Amino acid sequence: MVTRSRSRGPGAGPRGGGEEAAQLRRGEAAAEGKKSHSPAKRQRKTQKLSVAYEVSDHEKGEGAKPPGTPGWEPLAWRQQLLNIRTMRSEKDAPVDQLGAEHCYDPSAPPKVRRYQVLLSLMLSSQTKDQVTAGAMQRLRARGLTVDSILQTDDSTLGTLIYPVGFWRSKVKYIKQTSAILQQRYGGDIPATVAELVALPGVGPKMAHLAMAVAWGAVSGIAVDTHVHRIANRLGWTKTATKSPEKTRAALEAWLPRCGRVGAGGASLSLPPPLTSHLHRELWSEINGLLVGFGQQTCLPVHPRCQDCLNRGLCPAARSLCGP
Repeated sequence: MVTRSRSRGPGAGPRGGGEEAAQLRRGEAAAEGKKSHSPAKRQRKTQKLSVAYEVSDHEKGEGAKPPGTPGWEPLAWRQQLLNIRTMRSEKDAPVDQLGAEHCYDPSAPPKVRRYQVLLSLMLSSQTKDQVTAGAMQRLRARGLTVDSILQTDDSTLGTLIYPVGFWRSKVKYIKQTSAILQQRYGGDIPATVAELVALPGVGPKMAHLAMAVAWGAVSGIAVDTHVHRIANRLGWTKTATKSPEKTRAALEAWLPRCGRVGAGGASLSLPPPLTSHLHRELWSEINGLLVGFGQQTCLPVHPRCQDCLNRGLCPAARSLCGP
């Protein structure tokens, strides 16, 4: 769910940057000149993901240090977080009405709802929320299930999802992933980050959001370009990070997973935990909070520093907007 350049029609090459864009760009190149995309038969190298916060039962018994226990932390992060929550109190950013948790059919069976969540996340890469929501509406109008997607020809599927970013690659990845879900998971989606990122076209951010929205489990902080940009501007990473995945690791190294983090020891008003035994309320909050903040205030270009409550606390404010 990120800001992107306008998607271009047939015959135009893809644009964009970042890890997800690079994967999609490779897919676009492979898709050029092909009239149809059947599910890939070659073996796809499984992406190995280091998930530092998944601690084994044995390690828990050995008194392992809980991940996220801070040694270093940003000086003013508590007040910065409170200020962002204040600025986001209206919940009126595009992500608040059109994010993945709003794109599925709530009346569908649970397995179908989870599949629709995953598809909306796959479509959202390098695509504005408004465009993703429109594509999901068109797909749902035809009955959006694993079987219906596999029965839809590539040309029709491309027409339905256009103009999402890298739509040609997404046609291929959606078909491949749907075939895998039908063959290996009975039409459902995997329930672990490692299995999700092994699916064609699914990156770490999508996997963590799918775990939260589809399964109600907080597996980590979902970092897209908004979260990546804002975390670096606010000084929420010990050193500057060059990719969303490095930003995720940096945030999870210090950001508390649970509640009492108000300035001066006050308790923040936190949403109910998605999984009470994990108590990762802050981890689940950060994505939606910062994405909306990035859509409305901390813009990629010409951020609205004059409207930001963190102007005096933000290390980047002076260089971005002047004194």
